[in-house]
Amino acid sequence: MLKQQVSMSESELASSDQSPSSSTSTPTIQIVSKSFSERLMGKFFDATQFDFVYEQSGLWSPPKDPSLALQLFLNPNPNHPFVRPFRHSLRSYDLIITKLVQAKMFPQMEQLLDQLHTQTRFPTPEPLLRHVIAAYARAGLPSCALRTFLSIPAPSLRSFNSLLHALLAYRDFASFTRLLPHLPRFLGPDACSYNILIHACSLTDDRDRAWKLFNEMRRRGVRPNQITFRTLINLLCKSPQLHLPQAFKVKEDMDRVFKIKPNAFVYTSLIKAVCEVGDFDSAVRLKDEMVRNNLKLDVVVYNTLVSGFLKGGKKDIGFRVLEEMKIGGVKPNSVTCNVLIGEFCREGKFEEAYRILNDGLEGVKPDVFGYNVVIGWLCKEGKWREADDLFGDMPRRQCVPDVVTYRTLFNGLCQCMQFEEAGLVLEEMIFKGYVPRSSNLNEFVGMMCKEGDFELLAKVLSGLVGGGFYCEDVWKTLVLLVCQSEKLLGAFEHFDELVLA
Repeated sequence: MLKQQVSMSESELASSDQSPSSSTSTPTIQIVSKSFSERLMGKFFDATQFDFVYEQSGLWSPPKDPSLALQLFLNPNPNHPFVRPFRHSLRSYDLIITKLVQAKMFPQMEQLLDQLHTQTRFPTPEPLLRHVIAAYARAGLPSCALRTFLSIPAPSLRSFNSLLHALLAYRDFASFTRLLPHLPRFLGPDACSYNILIHACSLTDDRDRAWKLFNEMRRRGVRPNQITFRTLINLLCKSPQLHLPQAFKVKEDMDRVFKIKPNAFVYTSLIKAVCEVGDFDSAVRLKDEMVRNNLKLDVVVYNTLVSGFLKGGKKDIGFRVLEEMKIGGVKPNSVTCNVLIGEFCREGKFEEAYRILNDGLEGVKPDVFGYNVVIGWLCKEGKWREADDLFGDMPRRQCVPDVVTYRTLFNGLCQCMQFEEAGLVLEEMIFKGYVPRSSNLNEFVGMMCKEGDFELLAKVLSGLVGGGFYCEDVWKTLVLLVCQSEKLLGAFEHFDELVLA
């Protein structure tokens, strides 16, 4: 979908690819690869006597390796000395820049964008820059997305929407809010603009603002679409105890008033909400309604149903739905494994949880989330050694611990009063660039002081300072403890290092 949005039309490409040299009488050759030169040019004609633009012939596409593609683009044939510089078509730039964007090779991509802007007669296509903006958003570089937008001479509303979406994807609400007053410059927001604004309200749980935007949308004559309704319904379903009736009303209006059929995403949000409030009959009715409306019950819908029933204590129904899923030929995914792991851990059936960790379901293994669940529950049950062993065994199981894994184990070890082990996990976290939540670290420091383990505390402080981690709450706690107890003064020489740093 994204590729379709940014790809240029055939007419644009055709007009852009017209080379002024094609009308001249002096022929020149433009070759892309040595192999092509040897196989075609060497056999049939003198390559230097013809004007042949290889990438326009439809035979050229960049290699799969982005580095090799870039090398080929910058130097098409190092063994053939050209008198004139090689001229790539706009389509070539589009292909190679898109490949570099997908590979997150941003410095090289920016180099080619600059080359396209300064060394060719082509204007940089706005759809291509929208693709770059979206890529910067996915990479967590909102400032680069903004810089790219500002490089567009006369940006369209679609590009402005791309920028807003990029900032929202990174949760840069400050920049997002600063840009909103500029929206009227683009002759009013369209449905995409309103969807982005309503999504921002969903992220901040601002239901009143979302509803005002929806009403404003209708007053301006902007027709809501599928995304509008699913975002609104999802927002209302976040607090089902308060807003579930309103969510069903929006679903009804969506179908009856706007003639837009609810999709699987809408039904999934409602199923999850009704299960949270214990209305399992409605969950079954929604599933049956999906079948009547010829909507496919995919793995996401089944996972939501199974999770809702199991968490609500309806194990028999949950496992029956799981069996229905299997009979229907719907293959489970890692989320299915994680749902079952969570249920077995809640029941204290760790052997069953380990069975899924080891064997998976129908050849599908759980992801890191499943391991995090088991580690958390083992620590809750006081089985910290097993949790630590599982953590150490994750690399062998080809599952890389993430920041949540480290935080879960660190918190669990602290709860089990295993401060030495927690300190080792903290040291490894800092080495990997991870840090605990400040509240958990503050609690850890306080408990070490309470236990009188000042040697370990000094070691932890040294590691925090060395790792460049500064948490105001932690240092406030330390200052307070130092002031309250003379016993701590000798153990806090490292605190001076912090002040001097």
